[in-house]
Amino acid sequence: MKIFPVKKLTQTRLAPGDSLGHGMDAALVLALFLLIGFGLDRLFGTMPVFMIVMSVLGAVGIFAKFKYNYEAKMDEHEAKRLGRTAPPAPTNSERAA
Repeated sequence: MKIFPVKKLTQTRLAPGDSLGHGMDAALVLALFLLIGFGLDRLFGTMPVFMIVMSVLGAVGIFAKFKYNYEAKMDEHEAKRLGRTAPPAPTNSERAA
């Protein structure tokens, strides 16, 4: 008889679709756009303008990507719940319209 039960350790891998993956994606994209803005500001001598513009542009892009991914997953879950096949994901030209 064991006094302390031994739990079997399982190695879990983080998928890029989970919360940590989304957080890292957002942080890296914002940092990249901020650095691009900093480089443009140094190049043109307009210190905070491009940093702010590129940061806002990166944030809007990230949230748009998260929104479209969320809507696609919810459509897929809804289709599974109702027993239908998932509708095809919209193309970039359909999203722009």
